[in-house]
Amino acid sequence: MLSDVKRPHYHQFSLSLLSLAIITAAVYLGQDILVPLAMAGLLAVLLRPVEDRLMRLGIHKVIAISLALLLAAVVLLGTAAVLSMQLADLTDDIPKIRQNINDVYHEVQQWVRREYNVSYRQQNQYIQKAQAQTLNSLQSPDTLGVIAGPLGTLTLIPIYVFLLLYYRTMLIHFVVVLFSEKYSSQVHEVMTEIKGVIQSYMVGLLFETVAVAILNTVGLLILNVQYAALLGIMAAILNLIPYIGGLVATALTVLITFSNQPDVPIVLGVVGVFLFVQFIDNNVLVPLIVASKVRVNALVSIVGVLIGGAVAGVSGMFLSIPAIAIMKVIFDRVESLRAWGILLGDQTPEEMGNNLLRLPKRRRKVIIIDPSEMTE
Repeated sequence: MLSDVKRPHYHQFSLSLLSLAIITAAVYLGQDILVPLAMAGLLAVLLRPVEDRLMRLGIHKVIAISLALLLAAVVLLGTAAVLSMQLADLTDDIPKIRQNINDVYHEVQQWVRREYNVSYRQQNQYIQKAQAQTLNSLQSPDTLGVIAGPLGTLTLIPIYVFLLLYYRTMLIHFVVVLFSEKYSSQVHEVMTEIKGVIQSYMVGLLFETVAVAILNTVGLLILNVQYAALLGIMAAILNLIPYIGGLVATALTVLITFSNQPDVPIVLGVVGVFLFVQFIDNNVLVPLIVASKVRVNALVSIVGVLIGGAVAGVSGMFLSIPAIAIMKVIFDRVESLRAWGILLGDQTPEEMGNNLLRLPKRRRKVIIIDPSEMTE
């Protein structure tokens, strides 16, 4: 294990908190650079087996990396094509959806006036004020950056993936040289474990997303919901955001379904399908194909997702789980950080066979008296 020079406990604790604060501040301030680089790192780990398989066939390294990227692009473009066809059908039905929304809107207005005694005029004023604020925010100079940011990120990620795969050995050598020579084997072991964890997580996440998309689509098709493929795939993509994505996907699907088919039994059926799929996902798919290597407890996962969202938005929420998994691997190998590794893990002291939290039983004191010393 990697070990540090013995320092007072409060000194090590302070340095750990300071390091975490510096890393969080660096990610927040440099998220435009670090977030695309981190996404590219995950994709590079995912595509590394494909590149390795192509190189074993005698293909040059540059061509092998290019073919791996081309395969990923074909998969993404195929998914985008399916979504585009469904979106085209949705666009044709916009007048019908708009009419359904207007009918529901008038019913809600009547209910608000009846229950809360708010006139139609006051309700319209509130809505016009909200619309004006939304238009002002869209017309601000920052809106161009919000739109151009993701486009720039999509352009940079393939370049980052190619360079990370091409310079992989150099980057590994750099990390090894950072530490003393006596720690070389431990550093190699940590990096191998990190690669295994991330690779297992990304492959498992890919299979989980495909399975969730199929289950969602089949369930919506059984209910005869329009745009079943679009809604099922969108829900599966949103499900990539741990814990929060499933709730957002359910709410969005219910909203679109109700706008197009304002039928209460169908809406309740959609909710039932998504609850069933979430149950299968959380109790079968995630433990079987995702969480086999990423051993992080639910409390830390939820807090990490919220912190990732506060620091780097939706991308930070997606990156939070692999980042926590990497930190756990490192913490478990560093003596002064093992406590943090225990905090991130999902094993309780009872499961580990550790009786640290159990109070020791009191031993009865036995006094042995020599009979010769007894007096009548």
